[in-house]
Amino acid sequence: MVEVKPIIIDGHPFTAVSVRLPKTNLLAVAGERGYIMCGALDVALLNEKLRDRGIVAGRAVGVRTIEQLLEAPLESVTVAAEELGIKRGMKGKDALLKMR
Repeated sequence: MVEVKPIIIDGHPFTAVSVRLPKTNLLAVAGERGYIMCGALDVALLNEKLRDRGIVAGRAVGVRTIEQLLEAPLESVTVAAEELGIKRGMKGKDALLKMR
């Protein structure tokens, strides 16, 4: 099942996407400039092979719901995210507010 729904963080709109797969869930929340995602996100790929695209993204591991993704500390972030002041350890929702 795929669920797409709008969410509001501190008055700002974002889009949450949840994909239920056998034995796992894919979770992402996107803003205008970037997104955060569950452990399925390959930050190294974005930083190395796709670096020229300047993708703003962060990865949180061990999350099973959108709510957990918003509260979890980011385990890794892209170079482009770092340039916006997004850092490892930052809560997902705080990173999203820098991506709007």
